[in-house]
Parts: sequence; structure tokens; C-alpha cells
Amino acid sequence: MRKYPYSLAALLACGVVHAQVPASVPVISHAAGAQAAVRRGWHFYDDPAVHEPQKEIVPPAPVALPKPTTPQPPPEVKALRDLQAQLEQLKAVAVMNPTVANVRRYMELESKIVRNASLFADLSQKVAWANPDLDHTTQGRPVNAQALEVFEQVQMQERYSALANIGTDHILMFFFRGDCPYCHAYGPVLRAFSTKYRIQVLPVSLDGGAVPGFTNARTDNGTAATLNVKQVPALFLAQPITGKIMPVGFGVLSEGQLVERIDALRPRAAEAVEAPLTTNYSSR
Repeated sequence: MRKYPYSLAALLACGVVHAQVPASVPVISHAAGAQAAVRRGWHFYDDPAVHEPQKEIVPPAPVALPKPTTPQPPPEVKALRDLQAQLEQLKAVAVMNPTVANVRRYMELESKIVRNASLFADLSQKVAWANPDLDHTTQGRPVNAQALEVFEQVQMQERYSALANIGTDHILMFFFRGDCPYCHAYGPVLRAFSTKYRIQVLPVSLDGGAVPGFTNARTDNGTAATLNVKQVPALFLAQPITGKIMPVGFGVLSEGQLVERIDALRPRAAEAVEAPLTTNYSSR
């Protein structure tokens, strides 16, 4: 007993502790506790667990998309630009320092460019001759005198056909003065036009005078001022149903001019000048 004084005391202490443990707590055998203590040794104080730092997640580097390549112009385009720049430089040198050598260099390069342009023009003309759709002389108004005459005849015939029924809903307002020689010269043209296209002419006298052939002339009651008539003879195309009035022209016009202008005015009714067509004119 003397050799193991501390061992006996330890055993007694363990027995006391075992007696004080509540019944609800599971009892660990002394042998298991002793083995666990032996394994742990003197390291009964555990160091806190070491948490390794989380590694930073590096996103993948963005992949650079290839830039769209700009189509390179043909070498002729670059050559022309270089030639133009060279010409401007030689011109500037020749203007600022007009020596024989400087002017000659400029003129030589300019002559080269003119020759190339002349070759281009000649070839373009040949291509146009072989391709009528590219020949501007066959499109629109001809430039040849004989073809131009035929073109005008066809145009006139088309206009005559278009104006065949214009008198059904339009009239012509003829403003004149009795002392105006141009108005007297214009009278026969208007009468012939009125008969040919069956369109009524409403003559309006600004001074109370008369023009031969228009016995039913009426005295102006302010309509001329509304239409800004400052010169006679003056002719307007009117549509009584809608009350729209469009100027045809001032001065003496030929039959061809009347046909051309009235035909051009017909689809432009939206731009007409509103005027009181219902106003009564006093008879002379």
C-alpha cells in the first residue's frame, strides 16, 4: 500500500465522481476512459481548430473576340487618292513658288490625269451605245432635234387626251383690263382653247372695260385682290365644287403652254388657293 499511495487516492476519487453522475448520462467505463486519456497523453488542452482561408475564385479572363476586318479598297482607289494628293501638292508648290520647273511638273501630272479621264469618257460612251438602259439620250427628253420633235408631239397628244374632260368640273378665270393690248391679243387664244377643250372661261374685268369675244365679262368685286392679281392678263384654273383656285400664268400664253400648265396643275389641287367662288358678280 505504501508503494501506490497516489494510485489508491486516484481510484477513490474516480469512484466518488462515478457515484455523482446522473442516471440520464451514459456511463463510460473506466477502462475506456483510461485508454482515451493514454492516447491523448498530456495534451488535455486542445488548440482551437485552424480554419484554412478560402481560396479566391478568379474568374476566367474574357476572350477577346476578333474585330471585324474592314474590307480593303481596290488598289486603284488608293492609287487615285495618292495621285490626287500629289497633284494638289504640286499645284500648291507651283502657286506659291511659280518657277518653270514647278509649273511644268504640275502640268505634266495634270495632263496625265486628263488623258485617263478622256479614255474613261470614250469607253463610257461605247458602253452606253451597247446598253440602251444606260444611255441617258434614250431616257426622258431626247437631245436629237428630230427625236425631240416627235417627243413633243407625243407629249402634246397625251396632254390633249388628259384635258379632254377637264371642263366637266373646272373653269378658267380670265382677269383683264379693257385698256390692255396684251389682254386683247390673249382673247382669241383663250376662246379657241375654250372651244377645243370644252371648258368655260369666266372673264373678269378689273377696270370695267371689255375684250372682244367676251361679252359676258363681269366686274371685279375683290377677287383679284384676294388672288393677288397685280398684272394682267392673268389666268386661273378654278374648281367651283371645291372652291379651289390655282394660278395658270400671267401674260400671253400659247395653246401649248396652256395645255402643259393646266395638265401639270390638275394633280396639284392640294396646293390650291382657297377663294370665294360663290361671290356674285354684277353684270355689266
